[in-house]
Amino acid sequence: MLFVKDIMTKPVIVIRSSATVENAIWLIRTKRVRSLIVETAEEEGPYGILTERDIVYKVIAKGRAPHFVRVGSIMRCPCIRMPMNASLQEAAQIFSATGVHRAPVIEDDRLVGIVSLTDLLMKGHPGAGSRDELSQKVQTALQHARIIDDEAAQIQQECDIAWQALEESKSESMVSL
Repeated sequence: MLFVKDIMTKPVIVIRSSATVENAIWLIRTKRVRSLIVETAEEEGPYGILTERDIVYKVIAKGRAPHFVRVGSIMRCPCIRMPMNASLQEAAQIFSATGVHRAPVIEDDRLVGIVSLTDLLMKGHPGAGSRDELSQKVQTALQHARIIDDEAAQIQQECDIAWQALEESKSESMVSL
């Protein structure tokens, strides 16, 4: 049986509530994430969360200037906390009951990860981690590649990496024959 701790994403990208939404947008783009966890203002205070949707609905759609709006004024706080040892079924039930799509994973009042509906779908079934050898090579190469900010260049880089892994795999197959 899988638990939240088995599929959560770490490290978590964190931002201060005093940061501007412009800073948050930059961080979301740079780190290629869909949400940021907002640091607690006090030692044991609640965590907040800021999503792309919050930015679009509460800033962009209202014509507000992202460089003047503070994260703390549009974040959702407190956000739900996902227990590290929750089963995936329990996590799905929490998401269903609350209507949220992602939540910080907390252990002993410490932020240890983040889990989303996408994590449940992509990693939450038996065999999700097992892939053929070529897919594993491509994924490993992508993880070690330098992140490029330009989306078109990033796609080209990913294609080049996949092609190189395929060629190397063919070469290895020929040698073993």
